Amino acid sequence: MEVADIMREAVGVALRLSAPILLLSMLVGILVAIFQAVTQIHEQSLSFILKLIVVVLVLLIGGSWMLETLLDFSRYLFTLM
Repeated sequence: MEVADIMREAVGVALRLSAPILLLSMLVGILVAIFQAVTQIHEQSLSFILKLIVVVLVLLIGGSWMLETLLDFSRYLFTLM
């Protein structure tokens, strides 16, 4: 039962850490796709560069929170040992 709780917590931490990056990059991808459909500009690198910029900005802004969350979970795991 304890292993299942640890795994559930690990999945929760993984979702909390990855959700901001995934959701914002998906939102940027949708907005770029709409812009490309309206303007009929079909440049592959436009979407990639904007997503890359968003991911870097999210990591710069929320990186300390992400690292602290991961450290808290690691400390939790070491206290269980």
